[in-house]
Amino acid sequence: MAYYRYKARNKKGLHKEGKLKAESKRDAIEQLKVDGLSVISIKELNSILYKEIQIGNAVKSKDFVIYLRQFSTLIESGVSIVQSTSILAQQSTNKALKSALNDIFKRLESGQPFSDSAEQHSKIFPPLFINMVRAGEAGGNIDEVLDQMAEYYEKQNETRQKVISALTYPCIVLFIAVGIIIFLLSSVVPQFKQMFESMGGELPVITKFIFTLGQLTQSVWWLLILIPLILILTLNYIKQVDTIAYRMDFLKLKIPIFGSLIQKAALVRMTRTLSSLFHSSVPILDSVRITERVVENKIIEKVLIQSRSELEKGESMAKPFESHWIFPPLVTQMIALGEQTGSLDKMLKKIADFYEQELDHTTDRLKTLLEPVMITFLAVIVGTIVASIAIPMFSIFEQIQ
Repeated sequence: MAYYRYKARNKKGLHKEGKLKAESKRDAIEQLKVDGLSVISIKELNSILYKEIQIGNAVKSKDFVIYLRQFSTLIESGVSIVQSTSILAQQSTNKALKSALNDIFKRLESGQPFSDSAEQHSKIFPPLFINMVRAGEAGGNIDEVLDQMAEYYEKQNETRQKVISALTYPCIVLFIAVGIIIFLLSSVVPQFKQMFESMGGELPVITKFIFTLGQLTQSVWWLLILIPLILILTLNYIKQVDTIAYRMDFLKLKIPIFGSLIQKAALVRMTRTLSSLFHSSVPILDSVRITERVVENKIIEKVLIQSRSELEKGESMAKPFESHWIFPPLVTQMIALGEQTGSLDKMLKKIADFYEQELDHTTDRLKTLLEPVMITFLAVIVGTIVASIAIPMFSIFEQIQ
C-alpha cells in the first residue's frame, strides 16, 4: 500500500485536493472515479512519513515457493484460478501474501487476468513470474507454467541457501572472534596493566601494544558498534547508484575463494531464468530484458544489455559473452550451439544444472577448508593477546626466583 496526493475535479467542476491510500496508482484513480472525481494529477508520496515500515522481504523465498507449489497443484487438479486464489488467500500465514491474494481475488472476480492483477503487487510477485504467467495465459498452459515456476524458484532458493551456508560459517567465527577480542581487551587486559604498572620494569613491545588497544577499546568501545553499522547503511545506500553497484559486484567476484562461488551462483541464476523464459515461448528480446532485471549482478546485467543490442541487430546472442571474463568458454560455446541447433532453452538448462553441481562441490570444499583456517585464525588472535600478558609474567617470576 502507498499514499498518493491528488488534484481532481468533481461533477460540478470544482477543484479538490487531498491524499488517499491505495495498492497502486491505478487503484487510486479508480477510487477517485468511484467518488465521482475526475483526476487532474496524481503523485505517489515518497516521504518517509508515508512509508509503511517493513523489516526484510515482504514474502520470504521459502513461503513464495510453497505458495507456487500449492497454486500449481490446485490448477492441475482442475480448480479454477479464481477459486485457487481464494483458497490460498485463506490458508496463507504470511500477512503480505494474504493481503495481495485477497486483492488479486477481487480483481479476478471483476474480470482482470491473473498476470495483470499480480503486476499490481510487484514487491511480492517478481517480473519473471508475471511474464511467465502472462505467456501461460496466452498459450493456455498456465498449469505447466506454474509447475515450471515452482521448480525454478525451488532451484533458486536452493542455490541461494548454498551460498548463504558457505558464507555463514566464516561470518559466525569472525563475529565470535571479535566478541572475544573486545571482552579480553576491555575486561581482562586492563587488570593486568594495573598489576604490571605497580611492579614497574620495562614491558615487551607486544604487551605495550595490547595494553594500548585495551585502553582504546575501553574509551571508544561504542565506535566498534557504530562504525560497522554506519558502513552497512552507507553501502546499502550507495549501491543504488549504478556505477558504485557495478564496482561492488566487480569486487565481490574478485574476492579470493568466495568470488568463484558468487560467479557460479550468478551464472546459475542467469541461465536458468533464460531457459525458463525460452521454454515458455517468451520472445527472446523480452526474455533477455527480464533476465537483466532479475540476475542481481551488474556485471552480467551489462553484458545482457549488450547481448540484447546485438539481437536487435540480428547478430548472435553469444557474441558479447565470448569477450567477457565472467563467462567461461563452456557457457559461450553451449549458448552458441543452442542458437545454431534451435535448442537454446535445453542448452541453458544444461549449463544451469552443471554449475549447480559445481556450486555443490565448491560449497563442500569451502566448508572443509574454512573450518581449520578459521579455528587457526581465532587461536592466533587469542593466543597473541594471551602471550602478550604471559611473556612479562615469566620475566616477573624469573626476578622473584
